[in-house]
Amino acid sequence: MRRRIRTASTALMTLFILAVPVLASSEHESGYEKTGIADPVEGWNHLWHEMLWDITVMGVIFALITIYFMWRYRRRFPQQEGKQVKLTFAGMMLWALLPAAIFMADDLYLAGKTWALYNTYRNVPENSMEIKLESAMWSWNFTYPNGVQATNELRVPVGKPIVMRMKSRDVIHSFYLPDFKVKEDSMPGRVTYLWFYPKEVGEHVITCAEFCGVMHSNMRGTLIIMPVDEFNTWLEKEKANI
Repeated sequence: MRRRIRTASTALMTLFILAVPVLASSEHESGYEKTGIADPVEGWNHLWHEMLWDITVMGVIFALITIYFMWRYRRRFPQQEGKQVKLTFAGMMLWALLPAAIFMADDLYLAGKTWALYNTYRNVPENSMEIKLESAMWSWNFTYPNGVQATNELRVPVGKPIVMRMKSRDVIHSFYLPDFKVKEDSMPGRVTYLWFYPKEVGEHVITCAEFCGVMHSNMRGTLIIMPVDEFNTWLEKEKANI
């Protein structure tokens, strides 16, 4: 019996070890630096899919282990009584520490990639357009480099990284672009920032992700990504109306 348990233990631990390369093999090759700009959106998407793969692989492994034990140590006749088999100290350490080490290795691997991606997210590209944002109950107020102002409608040119320099007129708000996976608080007395890379023409939701008062749910806006020529024409027209 002990020999069988040792054999089963060895087989299952081998299965765990063989799973480690699967969990760590999907290195980020999504090509999110093709344009010379490390777009955090693709990095976050890749990391999310990688985490789902890890959870799936581990779930399948544990399901197989459970099914094996249920079949291998099932009651074979009604009067059969189970017998406790004592493991050696080395066997106990093997069953306790090796699965924990594999879990921790995967967690640390994902944590390291998350930290590297966060550093990318905080590193603003040199050729970014800077737009100032003042949040207030309950609106987003944008100021462009040439002095043009807009409320709740942020227009930007396609293919140009945008950095938002943000502050708040009253309480803490949180500027959130769900489609770009970026969110940052704006607060009184302090300038914060975030950046995003609009790669395709279209419209996206702007919302506040920090409860800021009774009208918090109505504090939303629209991000409009325009062709470069159309954006420049709009910006010049708005400048002439100041």
